[in-house]
Formats: sequence, C-alpha cells, structure tokens
Amino acid sequence: MLPYITPVQPVRRIRYIIFLKDVLILSLTTFGGPQVHFAMIYERFVKKRRYLTESELIELNALCQILPGPTSTQTITAVGFKIGGPNLAYVTLLIWVLPAVCIMTAVGIGMYYLEQQNLSLRFARFIPPMAVGFLIVAGYRIGQKVIKNQVSLALAITAALVAYVFRSPVMTPIVIVAGGLTTALTYEKQEKMEKKPLQVQWANFFLWLGVLIGAAGLGAVTQSLPVRLFENFYRNGSLVFGGGQVLTPMLYNEFVAFKHYLSREEFLSGLGIVQALPGPVFAFASYIGALSMRDQGLSGQFWGSFVSTAGIFLPGTFLIFFVYRFWEQLKRYRVVRASLDGVNAASTGLTAAAAIALFQPMIPHWPSVAVVLITIGLLLYTKVPPFAIVLGGLVAGIFL
Repeated sequence: MLPYITPVQPVRRIRYIIFLKDVLILSLTTFGGPQVHFAMIYERFVKKRRYLTESELIELNALCQILPGPTSTQTITAVGFKIGGPNLAYVTLLIWVLPAVCIMTAVGIGMYYLEQQNLSLRFARFIPPMAVGFLIVAGYRIGQKVIKNQVSLALAITAALVAYVFRSPVMTPIVIVAGGLTTALTYEKQEKMEKKPLQVQWANFFLWLGVLIGAAGLGAVTQSLPVRLFENFYRNGSLVFGGGQVLTPMLYNEFVAFKHYLSREEFLSGLGIVQALPGPVFAFASYIGALSMRDQGLSGQFWGSFVSTAGIFLPGTFLIFFVYRFWEQLKRYRVVRASLDGVNAASTGLTAAAAIALFQPMIPHWPSVAVVLITIGLLLYTKVPPFAIVLGGLVAGIFL
C-alpha cells in the first residue's frame, strides 16, 4: 500500500510564489511613503488575498513603527516571516527593495557621468528645493501625530536646536536616546497591563549587535571605504526611528556636513528623485553609496551601492526578526510604551533641524523659495502624487 502523500508542501509553495508576486507588484506601484504603503499593503494582503487579518496587520505595523529601521520594509518583511518564516522573509525583503535600489543606483552613476562630461544639470535645478518642501511637509505630518503635549513639544524643540547647532552624526543617537529616557520616566501614566515573563530568543539580537561591532572594528582597522560605508549605514539603520523622513537629516549630517562625500546639491537632487519612486525611501542609501565611491570607477560605484544598501536594510530586518517573537509580552510593559513618545518627539525635532539647515541657503534666491512653497502647497492641499510633482519639476527645468 502506497504511503499517504500530503499535498501541503506543493500548496504552500504555490502560496509563497503568489505572495512574492504580490510583493513585486507592490514594489512597482506603491508611491507616496509609509502611509500610502500601508494602505496598499492592507488592500492587497488583507482584503484581496487574506494572508492575515486586519488586526494582525495593524499590530505588525505598530510594532515596526517603534523599532529602528524602515517601517514599510519591516512590515512587509514581517508579513513574509509570518507566512513562511525567515527564508521567505529574506526573499520578500529582496523583492521589495530591488526596483527602487536599482533605479537609485543608476541615478547616482548617471549623476556622476553628467558631472564628468561637464553636461549641464540645469534640468534638475528645481529638484533640490522640491526635496526641501517634501521634508518640511513630512516633518509637519509627523509632528501632528507625535506631539501630544508640552513635554513632547519641548523635546522636539530641544532636539531641533541641538541637532541644528551641533551638526555631527554623533548627536543623533544621543538626542534619540535622551528623548526616550525622558518620557520613560512618566511610565506611571500608562495603562497597566497584565504581564507575563519574557521568553526571549536572542540569536537575531546577537547577530545584529555582532555585525554592528564587527563592522565598526573592521572599518577602524582597515580604513576601507566600502567597510566604513557599510558600518555608517548599518549604524544609521540601527538608530533611525520614524522612517525615511527621519533618516534624511542623519544622512545629511554624516555624508554631506561631516564627511563631504556628496555636495549639498547632489544630496538634495537624489532626495527629490527618490520621492518620485515606488518602494522604500531608504533606497536613497544606494544613491549615496554609489556617489561616495565615484573615484573608484564604475565597479566601485556598484560596490558602494551594494554595501550601503545592505547596511541600511539589514539592521531593521534583524531587529524585527528578534522582537517579533516576544512582542506580545514586551508591549505590556509601561516603560516601553512610555519611551516611544520621547523617541518620536526627538525624531520630529531632527527632521525639523534638517529642513531648516537645507532651506537656509535658499532664502536669498526667491525662485528656490517659491518652488519650496509651491511644493508644500501641492502636498498639503491637493491630491497630486509626489512622483507627478517631481516629474513636473524636471519638465519645468528643461523648458524654463
């Protein structure tokens, strides 16, 4: 008698393939940042495919919002983890980030080529002020959500002043940690929840920490630019709360103001273009990595993009794998929930400081100021999508 052959494995494999196809569709069509990403993920994963329930997706998204790293990327990766474990999650991550990463790498290489050929970049002259407009609106929208009282307002203002005066990448983690510790002291205001003993699986935490320490040590010893780039982005990816808008001031301070790997105009041009692309805003790292290694030829630019991309996306992935397993128990601790208010307020202040620093040099030039104001108005008072605004700016740069 033949043994019973279960159909579970083939069915599961087909389900995984359909899920990955859905991820690819999202990676090519999700314009507009984390809020729009979440809406489209909900539409496809919950309503259309029923991979998970609405409450499960909302809780996953909430968890990812309180972890450092790219919220949309962590959410979609966590869904992959929930459906098929870590292997499917890693493939999900790759498919989700690949289109935007490839485009931003090509933009970085193309930008350098145009500069080398002494070709005019005048067509892109409206993109930097548009990028500042995007950043101001992002900071405003974040502030509306996270500034709930006088304490969070004071933290945001203090963080903005500190980040504006002391423009060093070292200040970013200090500001974020200080904000979290400040509001953690108010944990008694949080609702009490029944707690269970934490059952923690530490493997992914030690993997995250080991890579962080190892990359820092290797970079210090070898002084290799690719290793240092990986460490720089891995460190930033381990500290950024709030998504791509909060990442922007961190990258500006480190790679423009402090290390001078990019000019201010190059940075803003890339920032404006990434707003017009589907997928994660963290793909901006690929552009910065490519330009940071421009002196080492085309292969160096590809290598710079690769290590920067890996550096920015891996920390959030390791951390979501780590925390997801015991989140149910962790969120019941009041001090954890209380600290999030301070982290979010400090992140808002960092975004405001970056917006001020980037806008300040434009003040004497009225056309740039006008473009900033028009961009803000379009984003706040119309439904024109960001990619259409950027494309309009490029067309205007060609014909005006």
